[in-house]
Amino acid sequence: MDTVFRDVRVLDGSGGPSYRADVALDGGRIAEIHRESDGGRRPGGTRLVDGHGLALAPGFIDMHAHSDLALLRDPGHEAKAAQGVTLEVLGQDGLSYAPVDDRTLDEVRVQITGWNGGGPQDSSVDFDWRTVGEYLDRLDHGFGGEGIAVNAAYLVPQGTVRMLAVGWDDRAATAGELARMKRLVAEGLEQGAVGMSSGLTYTPGMYAGDAELTELCRVVADHGGYYCPHHRSYGAGALDAYAEMIALTREAGCALHLAHATMNFGVNEGRAPELLALLDDALDAGADLSLDTYPYTPGCTTLAAMLPSWAGEGGPEAVLARLRDEATAARIRHAMEVAGADGCHGVPISWDTVEISGVCDPALAGYVGKTVARSAAERGEEPWATARRLLLDDRLGPTILQHIGHEDNVRRIMRHRVHTGGSDGILQGDKPHPRAYGTFPRYLGTYARELGVLSLEECVAHLTGRPAARLRLTDRGLVREGHRADLVLFDPATVAAGATFDAPRTPPTGIPHVLIDGRFVIEDGHRTQALAGRSIRRTPPGRG
Repeated sequence: MDTVFRDVRVLDGSGGPSYRADVALDGGRIAEIHRESDGGRRPGGTRLVDGHGLALAPGFIDMHAHSDLALLRDPGHEAKAAQGVTLEVLGQDGLSYAPVDDRTLDEVRVQITGWNGGGPQDSSVDFDWRTVGEYLDRLDHGFGGEGIAVNAAYLVPQGTVRMLAVGWDDRAATAGELARMKRLVAEGLEQGAVGMSSGLTYTPGMYAGDAELTELCRVVADHGGYYCPHHRSYGAGALDAYAEMIALTREAGCALHLAHATMNFGVNEGRAPELLALLDDALDAGADLSLDTYPYTPGCTTLAAMLPSWAGEGGPEAVLARLRDEATAARIRHAMEVAGADGCHGVPISWDTVEISGVCDPALAGYVGKTVARSAAERGEEPWATARRLLLDDRLGPTILQHIGHEDNVRRIMRHRVHTGGSDGILQGDKPHPRAYGTFPRYLGTYARELGVLSLEECVAHLTGRPAARLRLTDRGLVREGHRADLVLFDPATVAAGATFDAPRTPPTGIPHVLIDGRFVIEDGHRTQALAGRSIRRTPPGRG
């Protein structure tokens, strides 16, 4: 045996009772589980690790990650590795970097530079891929062929696909354009993607109607994947938006995974039970349904995402031109502050809830950590003037924290039987959301140990076995003999998120060891040099 963990409390990812055991690893897999109650000879190995006082669990699966470029830029990737994350699902919210052509790549790099960096002036990543398969190959051969920090799966981004086939027009796709989109989605799935994502408050993906989305979901279903939408509203139309996604995936026969399934803004305070009843009715009727959330109340996105959808038609350069034009900018302001723009979920924006968390231009760093309302007051101007200037000067780059959530909704939703964990972690910016560095230990420390919202066994299942089942991984997500040795050892008494809103990049405590394929990526609380991560494909070619 390579490594044996002695006398650990095993939380096996199923949600069942924990038990004490020795767990032996060999060749990257779990070779033997010797329960304390078994008696007899205990397994020996090249390395023995004393697990007294520690819990051993499957590696955590981040069902909603924005590490599409970070995994190629940062070999350590401690934001996720230190949390015990061994697999991230990329390509979220309908916007990512494959499949693309040269035009689309340039456009998407500008549009989501606030999420991932990678803007026109960023040379830290060589964008030498165009297809989904080429991107996954690049992950497999990152950093001189050694690999990447953690494993990664990928969703075909529907918004990027629409950029390729339709462009940035707010209209229905033609028959030929729809056929091309279906072909692009099928190719991405055949090359290893696990499903398709949408960002239905982000242009141009939001221009797709239900009939178009249903046809794309039929392709996803035919290939055994799942649909992961950021749906059309988390605010004024939230329940209708959830119902829309359930209905169209039921019609398409497609599995559904609801991204960051929250109920936000004042209009939804206390309304989580209505959402949960909607989900239960769908599940009882046979829907294949799951969801993810992060354990925080503020959200995080880009400032440009708050704009009305009509302002995004034509792409990033068209958006900037509209913001420069006084009359058009006045229309945008009215949509945001009075009517409630669809980009802001149909709710009139409150600038005192919008905090700037990052900018691309260092000269604008003075705005970071302040709400738009506060910066405007300091400048003696109206908030819209400040927001408009930021969007123009930073070329749509600012990221924001939006303080619009409700703790009771967060707790109720995370208890649900199909809930999984997803950080939605944006790693860019001077003051990113702490969920990027703290989601998984916060679930364990705050919501399981301190608040008792979930038992520890159930909490681990939400972060491991349940997401592995959604991804249809047959040898990950559980502590079982023969499964991949993607494992986390943590101290149930001390595990906690170090990240806060004031210090968002602080590492967690109480997670001494993290392994991928039996290799230590975190050892005694420190990052090793191991690059054990690879792409996890829907039809694994060899490894995975």
